[in-house]
Formats: sequence, structure tokens, C-alpha cells
Amino acid sequence: MDLQKNVDAFLQMLHSEKFYSPLTCKNYQRDLRLFADYIQGRGLQAWQQVDYRTVSAFAAQRFRQGKKGNTIQRELSSIRSFYKYLIRQQIVASNPAQDVKAPRADKKLPRTCDSEQIDQLLKATPADDDLRVRDLAMFELMYSSGLRLAELASLDIEQIDLQQKQMMVTGKGNKSRYLPVGRKAITALQRWLKLRGNYVRQPQQKALFLSKHGKRLAHRTIQSRLNQLITAQALGMHVSPHMLRHSFATHMLESSADLRAVQELLGHADISTTQIYTHLDFQHLAQVYDKAHPRAKKTSGDS
Repeated sequence: MDLQKNVDAFLQMLHSEKFYSPLTCKNYQRDLRLFADYIQGRGLQAWQQVDYRTVSAFAAQRFRQGKKGNTIQRELSSIRSFYKYLIRQQIVASNPAQDVKAPRADKKLPRTCDSEQIDQLLKATPADDDLRVRDLAMFELMYSSGLRLAELASLDIEQIDLQQKQMMVTGKGNKSRYLPVGRKAITALQRWLKLRGNYVRQPQQKALFLSKHGKRLAHRTIQSRLNQLITAQALGMHVSPHMLRHSFATHMLESSADLRAVQELLGHADISTTQIYTHLDFQHLAQVYDKAHPRAKKTSGDS
């Protein structure tokens, strides 16, 4: 049996039916190619020939090669998902990776910024610098709503409702969710939207954030612009887009202690990596958000 033929069909299913991102599909492809090379090196030519001991030996080899527990866990997860697909296709009868455990992954707390550092990073910028106004709006929005980099980059102008102070984002697995937008992000977005028309080169352009050439911003460009903002604001530390998301989650939890609400706002199946997914109505999420998020709470000077 052609091992690669089954992998290609699996990857096509992930892309066309599950709507996984190209990056996720590429990760699956890398993991399964690695495993296919391993089993062929052991003289196996069909997926049906793989058993529990084969997968366990693969995990053990990866550990001896110095791979960390979370890397091996991801590779085993890819193999398990692939075999679930093979079972549905009636190619194999059981999942040999089902009970294989990886070494415990080191749990590292994500790096975050404190609220003072966020204030320094996102303080007002010169009104005559259009791209800096755009950058401020981008990163205010990312921190305001805990967006992933891909979610920020893919935002279209029609997904933002400034009057309702909310937006719709499409996250992993092509799942959409509504999120509240904080008052400082609303103000920053209003400033950018007054300038955005100057950068529209094609009437059909829907991207919320545009480059100076009128194109949707690439992920790498957003990271580069964040680095420039860090330098300009003399923050004195490295901040990645994902750190803004981590900071959002940390600050929300510190203020509200409502784990389920934050879990829903982030678009996680479960913030503790379990299989439970909790659905909360948007009104409750908005109430928790308004009371807890440091850039959404009203100050005494607000009307």
C-alpha cells in the first residue's frame, strides 16, 4: 500500500472538510512524514502493520533524540488523528497510537506584559503618521479582544461593528465567534478608519488593516510593525503578537476570575487543554468583559 497516498488524502480532508489552516496542515504533513520514514526504516510497508509497540518505540526514539515532551505529544496527536481517519475509511481496524503516552511536557508559563507596559506600548502617537495610527489600532484591538495574529490579519472591515462595540472573528477550525471591543480600541479604530480610504487601491478590498500599497498586511509585517512600535515607545523588552493575547487572558483572569468567560473569549476548547467546551451567551461575556478588562472599564472622566 502506498503510505504517502493515504497521508495526502488525509491532508486534503483536513483542508477541504475541516478547514484547517495551511500551517496546521503543514505540521500534520511533517509529523506523518517523519513517522512514515520511521516505520519504513523498520521494514513496515503498510499502515495496518503498525501496532502499539511500533508507536511506543517511535516516541522513545524521539525522546532519545532530545525532543521535548510537548513536541512528542504533538507528533503522537497527529498520528492518532491520522489513524482515526484510516478507521473511518475502513483501511485499518484499530488505532495503535491511542494509548501511547509521551513524556510529560514542561509547562512553561507564557510571557506577558503588565498593564503599565501595555499603557506605555499603546500610548497616543502623532496624528500625522498614518501608519503609526494604523499600528496603534491593530495592537489596541489585539490586546482589547485577545486576538490571535492570524485572526487580526484576516479581519475584514465588515466584521467590525463600532456602534455595537463588537466584532466577529474566524479562529481555528474556521470557527467564528463574537467578541466585545474595548473603548480605547474603538477610539483607535475610528482614527484609523478615517485614514483607511487613502490606502484603498481596489474597490473590492475588504481588509480592515492595509499596507501603504493597499494590500492586506502579512503576518511578518505585523510582527515587524510591533517591533518598530516597541522601539519607538522605548519599552525595553521583546513583545510578540501572541504576548498581547497572553496578556489579555492574564489580565482578564486577574480581574474577573471567570475562567469560562475568558476561555470563550479566547476561542479555546478549554483553557486547561481538556476536552470540555463551555458555551456562554454573548451578553454575559460582554458584561464580564466590561467589568474586568483594563481598557474597557469606564473611568470617572467618561460620560
